[in-house]
Amino acid sequence: MLKFYNTLTGHVDEFVSQIPEKASVYTCGPTVYDYPHIGNWAAYIYWDILIRILEANNYKVARVMNITDVGHLTSDADSGEDKLEKGAKREGKSAWDVAKFYSEYFLQGMKKLNLIEPQYITKATEYIPQQLDLIRKLKAKGYTYQTSDGIYYDTSKFIQYADFAHLDLSAQKSGARVETNPEKRNPSDFALWKFSPDDEKRDMEWETPIDLLESNDNGEIMGFPGWHLECSAMAMSILGETIDIHTGGIDAIPVHHTNEIAQSEAITGVRFSDYWLHNNFLKVDGTKMSKSLGNLYKIEDLEERGFSPADFRMLILQGNYRNEGNFTFENLQAAKNRLNNWLNFAALRHQIHNNSPNKDKAVSFYATSQAIKEAVDDDLGTPAALRIIDEAFSKLSTAVLIDIDRPSLVQLLETIDLLLGFELINNSPDIADETKQIILERNQARAQKNWKKSDELRNQLANEKIVIRDTANDSIWEYDF
Repeated sequence: MLKFYNTLTGHVDEFVSQIPEKASVYTCGPTVYDYPHIGNWAAYIYWDILIRILEANNYKVARVMNITDVGHLTSDADSGEDKLEKGAKREGKSAWDVAKFYSEYFLQGMKKLNLIEPQYITKATEYIPQQLDLIRKLKAKGYTYQTSDGIYYDTSKFIQYADFAHLDLSAQKSGARVETNPEKRNPSDFALWKFSPDDEKRDMEWETPIDLLESNDNGEIMGFPGWHLECSAMAMSILGETIDIHTGGIDAIPVHHTNEIAQSEAITGVRFSDYWLHNNFLKVDGTKMSKSLGNLYKIEDLEERGFSPADFRMLILQGNYRNEGNFTFENLQAAKNRLNNWLNFAALRHQIHNNSPNKDKAVSFYATSQAIKEAVDDDLGTPAALRIIDEAFSKLSTAVLIDIDRPSLVQLLETIDLLLGFELINNSPDIADETKQIILERNQARAQKNWKKSDELRNQLANEKIVIRDTANDSIWEYDF
């Protein structure tokens, strides 16, 4: 049974989609003003597992992931710079060029990490008409008001506003310091559309439609969308008024996702998303990531130290998405060792030539494949899935090759690749026939107790990055990583 912890209900719920065998998913994507760090990538690895397990349960997934290329301000209080404009000033480029560069970088990173690409990757700047239309509908229902710097959503009009994140709005109001925008009616009110400053020409701005304004004494007013509005517009435009699953980080719960719900449900009168899945933070050496500490590692930083994106994927999946993770290079090395171990077990399929072993002695893995799926079915239980795989492979370490059921081993590897995305099969190629001949010659030398020749041939194999593990019954070759 497929089930997830649903932030909306506060407990683990069985997953039932609106339309049988179809699942709609919205993923909060990157704000493309700078390089994503490993904490950002951890979330996308978790949501990749979500898509894989949905598909393994025969759901046809329609998934939207946004690219926020405008409107994400440096403060949740709708103050500060637009992050894209800030990136443009930092790099001496236009905001459009910054967005293009980091969007392409992000998509390349998805391929590196073997993340399934969403069917729809949407850019906020390409959905301006849809966002303006949402504001129009909210205004018609009485949810908006205008200040000198933009059009805001009045959260007091949406009675359920505090429910999703269990907010204490009265405490917010009484505990508020000097309000950054004294024109806001409530501290929790948020900008749907921000007006461009009179003294600043923005790279990204659009004319504010007259019908959205309550008053206009200054002629044309340029502006740009609020971050929260973008996600609602892109999600509903493609997936409909109610989506099955919405994903994001826990930091988005009290503001961004709460605001998405408020504006979307105020317009439609129906639930915005049936399931909300949130990933926890990834720390580095037990500390929150920050530029000042110099621990905002990129994938390239890991590669420069000899680690692959797959090693990082392994480290992330060793923890549950709802638990706080901790990155250390020691943990990453352990994850790398684990993955290398798995690749050597995957290589055993090239060394098994008996597809019908003795049933009384056969080492079979058909039940293991099902157990892995059941583990991931249970709230993306990747740590349990990894333990099941380790236990299965431990049987191989003492098994005689002729007793291993090859078809079930291949199925196990396919299951691991399908559900966890490690590409064990693609990354564990067979060795060349010439190398196999060297192994045969070495075995003959050992049988003849010609230890000098045996050692010479072992060294020859070592030069080809192949090592031999001799057992009582077999000489098994492995990769020398």
